[in-house]
Amino acid sequence: MDADNITLSKRILSVDILRGLVMIIMALDHTRDFFHISAMTDDPLNPETTTGMLFFTRWITHFCAPIFVFLSGLSAYLSAQHKTPAQAGAFLFKRGFWLIFIEIAIITPGLTFNMQYNFIILQVIWAIGWSMIFLALASRISYQMVLIIGLILVFGHNVFNLFPAPQHPTAGLILKIFFTASGTVVPLSGNHLVGIFYAILPWTGIMFLGYGIGAWYKKGYAQELRKRNLLIVGSLTILLFIALRLINVYGDPVPRKEYHDLFKNLLAFFNVSKYPPSLQYTTMTLGPAMLFLALTENLSNWFTRVTAVYGAVPFFYYVIHFYLLHTLLVVVFFATGYTSRDIVQIPFWFRPATFGFGLPIVYLIWFGAVATLYLPCQWFKKYKENHQQWWLRYV
Repeated sequence: MDADNITLSKRILSVDILRGLVMIIMALDHTRDFFHISAMTDDPLNPETTTGMLFFTRWITHFCAPIFVFLSGLSAYLSAQHKTPAQAGAFLFKRGFWLIFIEIAIITPGLTFNMQYNFIILQVIWAIGWSMIFLALASRISYQMVLIIGLILVFGHNVFNLFPAPQHPTAGLILKIFFTASGTVVPLSGNHLVGIFYAILPWTGIMFLGYGIGAWYKKGYAQELRKRNLLIVGSLTILLFIALRLINVYGDPVPRKEYHDLFKNLLAFFNVSKYPPSLQYTTMTLGPAMLFLALTENLSNWFTRVTAVYGAVPFFYYVIHFYLLHTLLVVVFFATGYTSRDIVQIPFWFRPATFGFGLPIVYLIWFGAVATLYLPCQWFKKYKENHQQWWLRYV
């Protein structure tokens, strides 16, 4: 999400193109969750049971969250250039708490359609919100401090995988919330649960690194030097991913499994841990992202213009795409013969484990949903460009 209401003339088109592309791809994963026949019962990344197309459908969406968070950090740096340090920190602080509220109050019911909030889901917006709060604090110290902390978090958080978890329940829960959560469910009462799916600090590290490369985009920085930096760092990041996967010792909580099958070994090589984002996962996704930024800075065609529309209003798109997909799910739910007795499911209402379609239908629904959202996103982008209300900075 863009950290402030920056007009198009001041925006970096390559950033909007990349952000728009990951927003489009992200909707594929949520469409699969709602509509694919095995989404609730099978792991699409398990080399032993998946197919090549199903693996790709889930794997390609791995790029969305880290790039989303990384670009949020970059945008926060650019936004801060137009404010005093105190103003920039205050904005990040307020927006961070706003995003945490939105995750609970608006996005959770969009995901679940459970207005009783029996299952609260804390995902990427929750992680971005806390990361902005921490960025508000660290950026007041220095730009260098943000970059150092980001590197330590990204490269060092997998150290916790080398040691046993704390035995004390409170200490164990704190460690999960901040470092190791991969699907931690915390009961609040007999019928209310909180699902913590995004451990905070590994994502904070990614945001801090995005803030770090924001300096390459500040006014007066040479375009050719920025492109060279992105190409070099992006290439080195990809090489680091390959080296870490081959060495198979550090950087992912689950060591790479080897099979007596070339295709399964290929899938296993790219099957890295997202929850939390391991070092190998982060290098696999951010390396290509930096190359993409370098290669698209001066690119303009119909495709980039379309993707940039989604990228200019990512928060707007992100919220309403859940409600669109889930509303469509309700329609299809009843149209395929399910009744009110089948509504209540955990975590998604109207999503029985036996419900769903094959991948061709999933892709068709995904394309239709993204196309449907184009005109609303285009309208809201123009609205933000032509209006200055204070609340527009938060959406």
